[in-house]
Amino acid sequence: MIAIIAILAGLLLPALAKAKLKAQGIQCLNNHRQLTYAWLLYADDNRERFAYASPLNLGTYDPYAWVSGVMDFDSNNRSNWDPAADLQRSPLWKYCGEAAGLFRCPADRSTVKPSSGPYRGQTVPRVRSMSMCIWLGGFGGTLNTSYEGVQTPPWRLYRRLTDLTDPGPSATAVFWDQREDSINWGNFFVDMIGYPSQPNLAQFNGDMPASYHHRAGGLSLADGHSQIRRWVDPRTMPPIRKSQSWTMPTGPIPSPNNRDVVWLQEHATRKIDGTAGWFLWRLV
Repeated sequence: MIAIIAILAGLLLPALAKAKLKAQGIQCLNNHRQLTYAWLLYADDNRERFAYASPLNLGTYDPYAWVSGVMDFDSNNRSNWDPAADLQRSPLWKYCGEAAGLFRCPADRSTVKPSSGPYRGQTVPRVRSMSMCIWLGGFGGTLNTSYEGVQTPPWRLYRRLTDLTDPGPSATAVFWDQREDSINWGNFFVDMIGYPSQPNLAQFNGDMPASYHHRAGGLSLADGHSQIRRWVDPRTMPPIRKSQSWTMPTGPIPSPNNRDVVWLQEHATRKIDGTAGWFLWRLV
């Protein structure tokens, strides 16, 4: 009898794990969709202006940034574990039904132990795994970093709905699930260096997408739909460094000819003069 039970368990467990993975993917898609609807509703109520990807001055509260605060693994940082610290002060909060669960992927297993509050000393999930593309609103409506591939000009910074002409709402990414060891501020850097004709210059710049769904990650587009994107280059999915942030202080990470980087670039922005065109190096 024990042997039979063991055999049945061996048959059922993989099926249950697969069903759980699928359910998490469906919930992740819904979270991205609902959060993007909130982002669109906010723009509709504010003369089509977008909430910024981050405050102009990082580390400060900005009522016009989609979220303030920074994610890390510091038990003293309320942004990690208390929805009231940042999420409830987000301009999107009232548009997303005041549901804190929409700000994270259900497959994100990162945790923190708060040093204060009702969950002091307990292991609790971190509250956010989603970040917004830096090309939507930038830092307080501007974008002038020290990186050639994260500057406007020459690249377009989208500030309102009517700006989304190229690549268009159905191809402009808004939110991504971001790796637990990469997520920090509310923005996600897509470095445009090398786009469209020099993929050998492709690089990650401080931010990397998550692959919580079996080598794939959730994301949303500006027309309101969401998808699970399967990443194809192993360099997009290095081993997770548990309970530590590592990509932020390292700066750009070269990833030449990485098709995932090029896909992110194609769904981020275009040259202001329109000369970038469509990249002819096709993805699988």
